[in-house]
Amino acid sequence: MKFLIQGGQPVEGEIILAGAKNAVTKMMIASLLTSEECVLENIPLIGDLNITIELCELIGSQIEITDHVLKIKTPQIKTTEVLSLSRRNRIPILTLGPLLARKGKAKVPILGGDKLGPRPVDIHLESLKKLGAEILEGDGFYEAKAENGLYGAYIKFPYPSVGATENTILAAVLAKGKTVIEGAAIEPEIIELIKMLQKMGAIIELGADRRIYIDGVLKLKGVKHRLLPDRNEAVSFACLAIATGGMILVKGAIQEHLITFLNTIRRLGADYEVVEEGIKFWRISDLKAIQVETDTHPGFMTDWQQPLAVLLTQAYGKSIIHETVYEDRFTYTKDLNSMGANIEVSEECLGELPCRFKGKGYKHSALIYGPTKLKASKLLVPDLRAGMAHIIAACIAEGESEIENIEEIDRGYERIDERLKEIGIKITRI
Repeated sequence: MKFLIQGGQPVEGEIILAGAKNAVTKMMIASLLTSEECVLENIPLIGDLNITIELCELIGSQIEITDHVLKIKTPQIKTTEVLSLSRRNRIPILTLGPLLARKGKAKVPILGGDKLGPRPVDIHLESLKKLGAEILEGDGFYEAKAENGLYGAYIKFPYPSVGATENTILAAVLAKGKTVIEGAAIEPEIIELIKMLQKMGAIIELGADRRIYIDGVLKLKGVKHRLLPDRNEAVSFACLAIATGGMILVKGAIQEHLITFLNTIRRLGADYEVVEEGIKFWRISDLKAIQVETDTHPGFMTDWQQPLAVLLTQAYGKSIIHETVYEDRFTYTKDLNSMGANIEVSEECLGELPCRFKGKGYKHSALIYGPTKLKASKLLVPDLRAGMAHIIAACIAEGESEIENIEEIDRGYERIDERLKEIGIKITRI
């Protein structure tokens, strides 16, 4: 499938955020920790949801979806080996904790998600080992055992990894004793996972300086939990409004989740208004160049830099994006250059401070010169967030753009074409 997009139309109107992609899959995995039914409300109907349904059903889950409500119950673990998934995803690694807790063993595939570089799981595995798991890496799989159960431990992360934090929490809630995680990630989706687990009976406390304290419990119960809105969607739609010179009300957007982004666009020459229903976004003047550095929450999120890069092609001067979370996340800039942008990528650390990629040969900084007119082009989506950047670029380009491999976009954005039509974008799915 592909999208055809006719550029040149400002967006106007309202758009409602879907539930968070980065929360729904992890909450489904959390449901494996109990034999009772869990109900998740406001779920996004996206590709990653379908992949996780396949994973959970193979393990033994009974799943029912009505509108945007998902009911999941796993009374018995039918298998601890999940090696035959039909689509690639990084979620299986998170099943290690629940499977070890309930069955004492697990075997999952080494799979990928977005093409963002190696994204090693060393921190995940080391944490599980400290909790008492024995882990073997085989040809395309990880095999873990904890015949005597998992035990609480002191775990210090070298980097606040989102996935490793989630994995450790999921493993520790049913472990014997107390676990302390130091240097944990504290993204809103992680806080929401903690809230869900607490409602299920877990004992989890948030300390200062990225510390999380977990007292293991014997059993967890079922839960009803409503997903938070997707902050990545909010940023995508905000950038679209500013890029096209329109105005949009992003219904459901939460200021607390977007503080760094909101400051960024105001420096850029756009503005926003927080209202009861969400946040309005618009451009107030010519855009001006800025410097941005991605970071873990509460910093500027790495998933926000792609749509922002499109905005910066329209800003006056030289802008810089210093990517400090993933080492290889600027491949999409080649496509923007093919549309007329002027972007250079560099191995240098162009942020305020050197990052962990300094001197390692990774092109992790982008210099964006503007403003430049973009022209329609034929594009191939490399990954989910780059796909949204392609859509925004096509919306401001002269002529009709063709975007292929849109299945990547569908992984994280529900009915994106239908929703964009409602705010004035001329987009066709074929």
